[in-house]
Amino acid sequence: MKFDTPATTNPIDQLRVVGQPTDRIDGPRKTTGTAPYAYERHDVAKNPAYGVVVGAGIAKGRIARLDVAEAEKAPGVLAVVTAQNAGKLGKGKMNTATLLGGPTIEHYHQAIAVVVAERFEQARAGAALVRVEYAPEPGAFSLTRAKDGASPPKADDGPGGTPPDTRVGDVDAALDQAPVRLDQTYTTPDQSHAMMEPHATLAVWEGDRLTVWTSNQMIDWGRGDLARTLGIPRDKVRLISPFVGGGFGGKLFLRADVLMAALGAKASGRPVKVALQRPLMFNNTTHRPATIQRIRLGAERDGRLTAIAHESWSGDLPGGSPETAVAQTRLLYAGANRMTAMRLAVLDLPEGNAMRAPGEAPGLMALEIAIDEMAERLGMDPIQFRIVNDTQVDPEKPERPFSQRRLTECLRLGAERFGWSRRTAAPAQRREGRWLIGLGVAAAFRNNLVMKSAARVRVDGRGIVTVETDMTDIGTGSYTLLAQTAAEMMGVALDHVVVRLGDSALPVSSGSGGQWGGNSSTSGVYAACVKLREALVAQHGFDPKDAVFLDGEIRGGGRRMSLAEAAGTTGLVAEDRMEYGDLAKKYQQSTFGGHFCEVAVDAFTGEVRVRRMLAVCAAGRILNPKTARSQVIGAMTMGVGAALMEALHVDERRGFFVNHDLAGYEVPVHADIPHQEVVFLDETDPVSSPMKAKGVGELGICGVAAAVANAIHNATGVRVRDYPLTLDKLLKGLPPVA
Repeated sequence: MKFDTPATTNPIDQLRVVGQPTDRIDGPRKTTGTAPYAYERHDVAKNPAYGVVVGAGIAKGRIARLDVAEAEKAPGVLAVVTAQNAGKLGKGKMNTATLLGGPTIEHYHQAIAVVVAERFEQARAGAALVRVEYAPEPGAFSLTRAKDGASPPKADDGPGGTPPDTRVGDVDAALDQAPVRLDQTYTTPDQSHAMMEPHATLAVWEGDRLTVWTSNQMIDWGRGDLARTLGIPRDKVRLISPFVGGGFGGKLFLRADVLMAALGAKASGRPVKVALQRPLMFNNTTHRPATIQRIRLGAERDGRLTAIAHESWSGDLPGGSPETAVAQTRLLYAGANRMTAMRLAVLDLPEGNAMRAPGEAPGLMALEIAIDEMAERLGMDPIQFRIVNDTQVDPEKPERPFSQRRLTECLRLGAERFGWSRRTAAPAQRREGRWLIGLGVAAAFRNNLVMKSAARVRVDGRGIVTVETDMTDIGTGSYTLLAQTAAEMMGVALDHVVVRLGDSALPVSSGSGGQWGGNSSTSGVYAACVKLREALVAQHGFDPKDAVFLDGEIRGGGRRMSLAEAAGTTGLVAEDRMEYGDLAKKYQQSTFGGHFCEVAVDAFTGEVRVRRMLAVCAAGRILNPKTARSQVIGAMTMGVGAALMEALHVDERRGFFVNHDLAGYEVPVHADIPHQEVVFLDETDPVSSPMKAKGVGELGICGVAAAVANAIHNATGVRVRDYPLTLDKLLKGLPPVA
């Protein structure tokens, strides 16, 4: 089914099941520990062995000598696999670095061996006996030092693809002529996904066929890249991932755990389990790259922006991609003269890649501070300044309208709900004992991407509807959303729907990433249900114009038939997929919101406490308000972490992330997070999909860090432009205590 025109009335619009705050149907399994995660699969392979990955001890250079003799003789060891005996390996389309290093080393903790043994403890002991001598080479580990040698990246033609530079009008002349100007530089650090479940895989060979149970967000991508890497046909590979314990983009792509488990299983002749140690999750897998961002703004005294210039520098391994931190600046505010530019430096750090809201999350960390700074120079309320510069068309392509854009409503409603009128414009004016109190705001923006997505839907002689698709659930509620969609379309209760996910043997879905998963995968189920409805109506002679599926029955023309009877003893099945044609060329599809934050800062120590948070989101139809709220408050929590504590610290001599565990890499805990309120605007976007929905899971992080930073400035008068905003950056500027 192709969706390239706005949907009109459809069965989803009944909203008997879709749109309701429904508990997650997988919740009981999660809370009772019976949901089978990759490393916990005890039911699919008899007598598994265990693999432990050895990571490189240098960041760049070569292996001069690799001795595995002692490891091979160690108790319980079954096999040791290195690049020397692994056979010829390829490289996945989505991988920048080679997953099995040797003799060349491309980054610190690149996998160079896997030791397989009867027990995990034996594999770990064997891994400690692998002897490696290196010939290290000088590497580039500092973005600041590599910045001047950075160059434009290649254009990205993939999902959400973007050119490296854009330019409209004469931004330099407009800046020269603007009566009010801003020119500031902001930095964001490297960050880690730090999800709870590690990268983990169980691999089993049956002849020349490989099955991997793994933790992966994009089943079809992973299957294809595993086949390419091993040099075998993709139909010989099956990838299964029914439950994922968090990903945030870190599990979008094939990683070393999958390859090393497959190689270890081949070498040992046994099923093999591999879970990456937490330090390898930081240095072996992907992370959000650091950025340096220069933003220049020019405005008339009435607040209208006349010039917007945003330049961003980031780094990655050779052949890598930039952090697209200028993406939102191309679309968020009006301004006749504008330019954006991305520059990519070659760094020999572990691979940089997607982390929740790549591009917009770090980009808004800078842009939304700059907008506040400009409002302060103009003497304008920062909300009013944003509203004055709103636009209903793509500022770079005015012929292309937004399908929906309700940013101003988000900001106005948020201001009313949050008590913005009680904010003092002058900083450091409100005190409560030793605490300085401030309010901050930031716009939220994230593009809405749609991906083709397929599903198979069957109904059996009991009237049970089964949904089958390789869609994943990474904690976002996919099981529940797809069940709600099928229940609504087929007119059955939610407990009459069974959902099977995360298996490459099933129809290829959108997968989970870029906040496209919920909207796109439900649209694929919608398409399959439409086809199944048509087949049932035709088979039993109902008039398709007035046939209704309701309460487990087909009704129409004075007749009614139970779905179980209509399915018959053999049941009926339909499969289809949703595609979107040239929809993206006709409309700019984005999601919008406003983030509000109140902080208290200790006037003596600079300690920051977030006291209140509010997010107002405009993201099309909210398919399940309960799971959507959960996604947004989780994203808001990540935003607080980005603002106040999260940073991977680089050892610039040896080229690795020093704080590569959850003791040194700080993330928010319960004590850091107050009550969070989430408000969804009541809207539908018929252009986006037949579900009239959009993504929301990443919108919740976009702008949060800037709202915290702006609140800290309002509380203290201290403007910090280098994240995270730790107390050492505040202490010198705190106002004197009376």
